[in-house]
Amino acid sequence: MRRVSEMADGMAGSAILKIAGEVRALLAQGRKVCNLTVGDFDPREFPIPSVLADGIAQSLKGGETNYPPGAGMPVLREAIRAYSKEWLGLDYGVDSILVTCGARPGIYAAYRTLVDAGDRVVYSVPSWQNPYYCQLVGAVGVPIECDASTGFLPTRAMLEPVVRTARMLVLNSPLNPTGTVFDARTLGAICDLVLEENARRESAGTERPLYLLYDQVYWMLTFGSVKHVTPVVMRPAIAPYTISVDAISKSFAATGVRVGWVLGPSDVVRTMTDFIGHVGAWAPRAEQVATAGLLASRSAIESYHRTMKRGVQDRLDALHRGIVAMRDRGLPVDAIPPAGAIYLSARFALSGKRLPSGEVLEGNETIRTYLLREADFAAVPFNAFGVPGDTGWFRLSAGAVSLADIEGVLPKVAAAVERAVG
Repeated sequence: MRRVSEMADGMAGSAILKIAGEVRALLAQGRKVCNLTVGDFDPREFPIPSVLADGIAQSLKGGETNYPPGAGMPVLREAIRAYSKEWLGLDYGVDSILVTCGARPGIYAAYRTLVDAGDRVVYSVPSWQNPYYCQLVGAVGVPIECDASTGFLPTRAMLEPVVRTARMLVLNSPLNPTGTVFDARTLGAICDLVLEENARRESAGTERPLYLLYDQVYWMLTFGSVKHVTPVVMRPAIAPYTISVDAISKSFAATGVRVGWVLGPSDVVRTMTDFIGHVGAWAPRAEQVATAGLLASRSAIESYHRTMKRGVQDRLDALHRGIVAMRDRGLPVDAIPPAGAIYLSARFALSGKRLPSGEVLEGNETIRTYLLREADFAAVPFNAFGVPGDTGWFRLSAGAVSLADIEGVLPKVAAAVERAVG
């Protein structure tokens, strides 16, 4: 008989972590693998800001080791309020701010407090984790498949047919896994759709609202002229229906420090706070105090990003240049110019190609294992982010490798692709 719950019994493990585990095993054997799989940072390449590291040490020494308040340390909630207003133009009171143990509990709390079993949740694919969250709360996932023509991001036209019956719409920008970013026109049109749908529901008087969950944890990592846009700044009327999620995890290479937060309507945030309290998903107290000091120092943030953002962009640009150079030589590969986050979307259109050994590359998984075996090149296919079929698109994550690693692996990738195409 089944020993666990029906939900747990049907829960699949993370495909990304499975691939990362395979890479770790190769590294332990002494293989020199260019690991572009997990969306994380190597602290040797990207250390956290010194003001954050020093602040954690000082807070621990000062005795900040007991439970924090359920909604977060007051000093941090006030720092988040000021930071969000100064940097993003978001004007929230502290009663609309919830501190969580990284961004994930905030996302899960939004699902758990806004979505009932059987409710429909609309999200684009490729995207991160939404099918798992739907399973956790018993929601019906409504994936909207996007492609390179829209930067793998949804448009109003794609969403219009499905929002009428939805409880929540989930958006992410900059997008994991693609590194692409919403522009103001596209996001504004989607916001208008949400507002129109909620006006219809309010007029009918029989339906709960359509909520927008906006994951913006990568917002500080945009490049060149690309600008991050937020729903509430663009359309202030959408604030009662919008939950925004942010964290220090990506913008400050602090994935293991576990400090995130939610901005939203105070009544919803109050319920989310109760939920987080029951599961104990608080950020550690010392880290909260230290994060408050970081967010309050614009000079420290700007100084850190002068080096950190440059390092991320250099790695993404090197990957993009190398793959485009292969494309220009006639090889069946391509890449989208990096716009944000720590990811590059790259295509290896090798499905159906026959190797000199006679082996045929049949789909993304065989392409992935071939590039790993023959070129020491580890990447994650978009299938891990909900995309059906074998499109040849992969996520390349640049936070845990050096520029030298990238420059060293690209000739091996080109040689492997050349062998595949004869």
